[in-house]
Amino acid sequence: MERRRSSIQVIADILRLGEAGKTEIMYSANMSFFQLQKYLKFLLDLRLVDRVTVGNPTVTYRVTRKGLRLLKSIDAVLELLELREED
Repeated sequence: MERRRSSIQVIADILRLGEAGKTEIMYSANMSFFQLQKYLKFLLDLRLVDRVTVGNPTVTYRVTRKGLRLLKSIDAVLELLELREED
């Protein structure tokens, strides 16, 4: 049965990338550009990711310590609920 991912699962997918540009995040997390903008703003506002300039005009988004703590918690909950797919 195909299930839609929850917002928490999408956030975890983004945080798992560690550091990536918008295009990589969009494809890796399987989302539209509109969704990407919404999630990145949310993650930046909560300081779960930082915006990092790696060249002009290259920008990436890097998970913070706070983001890593959240990811660990999300993974624990998903595992308990048996929603986490093993890598």
